[in-house]
Amino acid sequence: MERIKIGISSCLLGEKVRYDGEQKLNPVLKDAPVKYNIEYVPVCPEVECGLSVPRKAMHLEGNPDSPRLIITETGEDMTDRMVKWAQKRIIQLEKEDIRGFIFKSNSPGCGIKSVNIFNGNSLPSKSGTGIFAGIFIKRFPLLPTEDEENLKNPALLENFIERICAFAKSCAK
Repeated sequence: MERIKIGISSCLLGEKVRYDGEQKLNPVLKDAPVKYNIEYVPVCPEVECGLSVPRKAMHLEGNPDSPRLIITETGEDMTDRMVKWAQKRIIQLEKEDIRGFIFKSNSPGCGIKSVNIFNGNSLPSKSGTGIFAGIFIKRFPLLPTEDEENLKNPALLENFIERICAFAKSCAK
């Protein structure tokens, strides 16, 4: 039986790609392919768009509907670079026939909900979606997506995998 492909933020698999040179290994997710007959397609937007490891921290800024990706220390705007890369990567992911995506929570690139957006006020709004995640979801609105924090719960992980399997069967070629 062919494995079902799922996109995943690379840091969740233990890859040291984060801004601080670290990773965010999620052991439950790392072990899931054996149990559920899935294959991960790792993606790190920041590294894949050409940023270094380690790198300066970034955050989202401005309008929650169209936030900008800003290097916190310098104020340099990386939005256009990320968007151009994301548009190309989305096409590649479509060709790889992925059937879902697990995103890193709170990431300005990969967060799918409640990402801090700074707008000059003293407190950031937790209303954003990461740049890559937003583009991905807009392009694939029916694909199951999930925040890795939710998948720490085994029942929610099982439900997510079931949704992916159901989607894969309904979209079989």
